[in-house]
Amino acid sequence: MKKAKIINSIKDFLIITFGAVLAAAAIYFFMLPSHVAVGSASALAMVLGNFIPLPVSMITLAINVFLLIMGCILIGPEFGAKTVYTSIMVPVSMGVFEIIFPNFQSLTQDPLIDVLCYILVVGMAMAILFSRNASSGGLDIVAKIMNKYLKMDLGRAGAIAGIAVALAAAFCYDTKTVVLSVLGTYFGGIIVDHFIFGLNIK
Repeated sequence: MKKAKIINSIKDFLIITFGAVLAAAAIYFFMLPSHVAVGSASALAMVLGNFIPLPVSMITLAINVFLLIMGCILIGPEFGAKTVYTSIMVPVSMGVFEIIFPNFQSLTQDPLIDVLCYILVVGMAMAILFSRNASSGGLDIVAKIMNKYLKMDLGRAGAIAGIAVALAAAFCYDTKTVVLSVLGTYFGGIIVDHFIFGLNIK
């Protein structure tokens, strides 16, 4: 029994790590080159990267750690080790990609196609994480804080937080990019739901 538990724990660790790396790949290879801020902590980091002279991976890590601390203070340490791990693993993986593929440019040279690829790949990554009872942290924590203190539905709170980040792109990018950011955030949520229910993940 103990051996089986250890094997399951290792399996969980490997699957969660794969999901986190896949999410990081979606961000680095599709979202960042397109400059489309599809609502997430990494999207906020991308926008802030225009004002802060640090790699997006480091800004994302700082945001995730800050949100984890705020979440523990405001709603208690209910996130679990898996979410803490993925919150750190995603930006760390992005940092590795930054080293291996410096100054990476868009594969498609088309922001719309990049956004479509991003929401497809990140949707699969989120479904993998949810299947192991984990999440990527980030704006999920903001949604839980809004849920507790504003009595707002979690889905609506997450959507509002994501749209707010998408609109922040207006400080750095043109109107087309802002519109793509908002649409990408909306359809990204639909894609994640599709993968979750399609894989019968609860």
